[in-house]
Amino acid sequence: MKNQKKKSFSRRVFLCLLAVLLAVCVAFGVYVSDYYHADPAAEDAMVSDDVVSVTEQNGNWVFAPESPTAGLIFYPGGKVENTAYAPLLHDLAEDGILCVLVKMPCNLAVLDRNAADSIPERFSEVTDWYIGGHSLGGAMAASYAAKHTDELDGLVLLAAYSTADLTDSGLRVYSTYGSEDGVLNREKYEADRTNLPQDTTETVIDGGCHAGFGSYGAQKGDGTPTISAEEQQRQTADALAAWMNLQ
Repeated sequence: MKNQKKKSFSRRVFLCLLAVLLAVCVAFGVYVSDYYHADPAAEDAMVSDDVVSVTEQNGNWVFAPESPTAGLIFYPGGKVENTAYAPLLHDLAEDGILCVLVKMPCNLAVLDRNAADSIPERFSEVTDWYIGGHSLGGAMAASYAAKHTDELDGLVLLAAYSTADLTDSGLRVYSTYGSEDGVLNREKYEADRTNLPQDTTETVIDGGCHAGFGSYGAQKGDGTPTISAEEQQRQTADALAAWMNLQ
């Protein structure tokens, strides 16, 4: 009798745990299925032209100029389709930087912060490598950079901050955000600025917003930009290319 009660109790516990697990899976599925999609401008930037070759390699997109002066591995923002950053990286490639746009599981960089592994090895023509990202992607790129300081030259943060201590990392760091950004947690940004090297380059894009680094439309909670996404991306690309080549 006691054994039967124990079996019955164990079965109820198992069924309860299974129900909870299924509920969590369903909730996660609903969460990740609601994401920001790349707009037509992003689709246009996925096409090769006379200056930049655009190819898909191992699930990632590569924007390659003829003679790259440096390389950038880019992590997309959370719940944003990675190709939404094609215009920014196409612009950057026009300025001579080879860019690798990483595809993240469920559009969440937190699920594969080591996605940059082995990417530099595939491009022997590039000797100077940077990693960067937008928002959550930037935070995950910073986390990766902190553990691979001997393999990277620097870090690029677009409306993002580093929770990892990089003060003595030897990495060059560039941090920028839009003046009208309504999504970036400014208090957290200011608090975590102490994790960056003293010589970090920091700029504010006048009139820019959080979503303006990508081409995926307006983002919930964001401010109202006074410049176009195209202008924000062009300014960002030109500033980054100049900064990377000032080594």
